[in-house]
Amino acid sequence: MRVRATARGWTAVWLVLLALAQTAAFVVVWRAALHTELGQWVDTVALTGNRIGQDRIAEPVDRILNTMSVVSLLAATAVIGFIALIRRRVALAVTATLLIAGANVTTQLLKHFLARPNYGIDPERVAAGNSLPSGHATVAASVALALILVLPTTVRVLGAFLGAAYAAIAGVATLSAGWHRPSDAVVAFLVVGVWAALGGLLLLFTQREQAQVEPGDAHRIAPVVLGLFGALAVVASGLALSWLVDLPHRTPDEMGQRTLLVGYAGSAAGIAGTMALVAAPVLALVHRVVPRIKG
Repeated sequence: MRVRATARGWTAVWLVLLALAQTAAFVVVWRAALHTELGQWVDTVALTGNRIGQDRIAEPVDRILNTMSVVSLLAATAVIGFIALIRRRVALAVTATLLIAGANVTTQLLKHFLARPNYGIDPERVAAGNSLPSGHATVAASVALALILVLPTTVRVLGAFLGAAYAAIAGVATLSAGWHRPSDAVVAFLVVGVWAALGGLLLLFTQREQAQVEPGDAHRIAPVVLGLFGALAVVASGLALSWLVDLPHRTPDEMGQRTLLVGYAGSAAGIAGTMALVAAPVLALVHRVVPRIKG
């Protein structure tokens, strides 16, 4: 019993640290993207870069984004809850539902209450106000992480990779369609990551003492692959945007296609990398918060 309690205590510590780290990252990105001229300029350059080749990808981008609605979110939540219930995991069904609902409500509240100062960087969109975080990216990421929690061990890795890939594509699609700046999607993923960590804590504290964590259920390679991909993508994004920042700060209309493409591609890499980094720890810890044997 003491061994079990100790293991659960360390898992709780990791989940708390994960929630705090993602909250700190959220604050950094929010402050930089909204409340600095440099951050707004980088966001605007990346958003303007979506014009390059937009005609060729407009149709698939619209198809991806149009699948996300209140109805589709409710349907996905119902399916995820059903998967948990047929596994006889009532607490898991409740937690997965809370994860999806909490993340999406939080995003809408933040979008409403956060202000975007006007530094004259993006006069075309100044009337639109704040768009951070992205609602579409939140929908996709919350469903992806909830799936990781409810899927059985045998298909969990496949579901994690497909879900994370879809969420990353949805985040980039909001940039490609001109609906959102890159920071909007990055912050949305961090919001979902915090809720996933809180959901893990809830599952951990509702576990029975007799619950048995099987070491064989741990996914050791897949989270490392996801994490490495995410880290490399974020580093590549940082290098691209650093190169962009070192250039003279002209308006996007005065920039060449190469500069705009670097801003767009670098931001897209950052979006995809963030989603991978958010999904990796969930996949690494899920066997501890959702043990095969309930007790």
